[in-house]
This record gives sequence, C-alpha cells and structure tokens, in this order.
Amino acid sequence: MTATNYSNSIRFRLAISAEEYLAYYQGSAQEIVARSDDNRVIRFPASAIRKFVTHDGIFGHFEIIFDENNKLIEIQPVE
Repeated sequence: MTATNYSNSIRFRLAISAEEYLAYYQGSAQEIVARSDDNRVIRFPASAIRKFVTHDGIFGHFEIIFDENNKLIEIQPVE
C-alpha cells in the first residue's frame, strides 16, 4: 500500500548524523522534530525511524502516514 492511499500524510527531509542519532539510540532524546516540505513542524517518536539508520545516520526524503486521529501508522522513504 502506498502513502497516496491515505489522506493524512506529510513529507519531510531528514539529515541526522550518526553522532546525533546516538542521543536517540541511548534514550536521552525521545522525539524527532522536523519541518515538513510544506513548512509545518512535525514531531514523532525516534523509534519510528530506527529501521532507516545507517552507519552515516539518517538522510533522505520521507513520508509520515497517520490516521484521522493523528496516530502514526508508518514512515516510509520517498523515492
């Protein structure tokens, strides 16, 4: 299923170095705060992007998908 099947999605870019992500991994930071492509500020649990972490960190364009109650469904990369 693609994000276009959801009416509630926001696209954003992340550039988090491995050193910066270490704070999330160690638990001293719980949330990611990012600015969306349409200039909104979004917050989501750091654990939601764990699967995208590489040795260099997390870099790329992503889409957060949420339900009508603003509950996170998933985050996926945008190609």
